[in-house]
Amino acid sequence: MAEWNSEQYLKFKSQRTQPAIDLVRKISAINPQNIIDIGCGPGNSTNVLKKYFPNAHIVGIDNSENMIEKAAATYPDLEFKTMSVDEICHDNANYDVIFSNACLQWVPGHREIIPLLFDRLNENGVMAVQIPVNTQEPLFKIIKEIVNEDKWVFLSSLNEQNATLNGDEYFDILSSLTDNFDIWETVYYHNLPSINAMVEWVKGTRLLPYIQALNKTEAQSLIDEIAESAAEIYNKQENGEIIFRFRRLFFTAIR
Repeated sequence: MAEWNSEQYLKFKSQRTQPAIDLVRKISAINPQNIIDIGCGPGNSTNVLKKYFPNAHIVGIDNSENMIEKAAATYPDLEFKTMSVDEICHDNANYDVIFSNACLQWVPGHREIIPLLFDRLNENGVMAVQIPVNTQEPLFKIIKEIVNEDKWVFLSSLNEQNATLNGDEYFDILSSLTDNFDIWETVYYHNLPSINAMVEWVKGTRLLPYIQALNKTEAQSLIDEIAESAAEIYNKQENGEIIFRFRRLFFTAIR
């Protein structure tokens, strides 16, 4: 697992937080008492939850100490813990809301993980999840093609990260757990000032494991190669900006 960098991640705080806002709005009509935010990162999603559910006890968890330190410093009135998804699955605690925004793609075994998390819900509790499913975006195709070039010799385990199922498979998992669920997709059109900005975005997420496996010179060479290939595909809009399309899958399920 990559060693997360909260400062790099937060370079695009507004764009990264919007899906969390959209997901919370989907469940805003309920009145939960206790909520867990899985993969809270630097705390922006946990803060969104607190704004919508001010009377609930909310805890944000992440397995990155860097992210938890940043979250605790930024939102000192909220509770954060360093903890893994596996610990939550096998804990005895139950929740009214299990929330996860852009985290579970880093956790393998969704056919097993999602039912285990669902079991941690109280009666009438809600699981609310957002997962990036953006492998068909040109930039992500470029990254996959380049990191698999022989010259890089990355461990196969790096290429196995970010593994997700397709929408039909998530539908089948949820339908086996409850009759009360919703599943949908949204494509966000992020306007970015340049190709370099788009590459900066993925340096904080998808590219991070590869960058950390290289020395500084090698990492810059990889970044440059990706940027050059992206510049051949992405065209500037009339205002000079680049559109970075980002497809995300959402689901809610009530126990």
